[in-house]
Amino acid sequence: MRRILEYQKARSIDEALALWREAPSARYLAGGTDLLPRARAGGASPGRLVDIKGIPELAAIEELPSGDIAIGAAVSVAAVAAHPAVRRRFPALALCASALGSYPLRHRATVAGNICNASPCADTAAALLCLDAYVRCASPSGTRRISIHEWFLGPGQTSLAPGELAVAVELPAAAAGGRAELGRISRRQGVDIATVAVLLVAVPGADRRHRVAMLSVAPTPRRVPEAEDLLDRMGASAAAQAAQAAMSAAQPIDDVRGSAAYRREMVGVLLQRAARALGAD
Repeated sequence: MRRILEYQKARSIDEALALWREAPSARYLAGGTDLLPRARAGGASPGRLVDIKGIPELAAIEELPSGDIAIGAAVSVAAVAAHPAVRRRFPALALCASALGSYPLRHRATVAGNICNASPCADTAAALLCLDAYVRCASPSGTRRISIHEWFLGPGQTSLAPGELAVAVELPAAAAGGRAELGRISRRQGVDIATVAVLLVAVPGADRRHRVAMLSVAPTPRRVPEAEDLLDRMGASAAAQAAQAAMSAAQPIDDVRGSAAYRREMVGVLLQRAARALGAD
């Protein structure tokens, strides 16, 4: 492990960006549940950590005048899972947040950090994909919003530019409502990352009534529009066909948590279970 030489606590977004500019190898720190264990395991360690947890505007969940909800980058996964407006309006995210890791981990980890890590098994990513979320980012040149569908570039890779800070995850009002069912398999239930997971969101009356996302079966978390189209057209009667479409879209690998063949098969099983549970409205 390369030693972390310096720790700095930012009091504002501008200060965080300035601290990074002074040391371009720096990393922003919110929960640290991915960054620090990776460094301890021998991965690359930043020379400077810029702690953003104390920035007030990053520590809040805000309902915007547009009806969107903005989740600050320092808000814990547990706070998101328990937030009344998130539970009421975006149950898919509350469900996925509740499934992430262990109780202590959820109180430390953040939703923004979960997707900045860009793991193929990032639990909250499944919900954010189904909700067509955006990530609001800040840099010295200003702010921008990145669609979650353009966020993941590969394992550990995102659309963030060097030094850019993810400041909030935005849930659009247009995606609110509906019901969600999460199928998730892990080696140690409740504490381990997903070997495979499938999320189905059903929103009666929406243009896209069914939304399907899967984890741990491709280089990035992935939506499955082919399965969604089948469920939209034919409802629960298309569950088996939708499962086949999801299995075809999967690109799993063999690793210590499961074989590619097992993962692909479980994608189909979990999607059919979810469709039955929701009745594929």
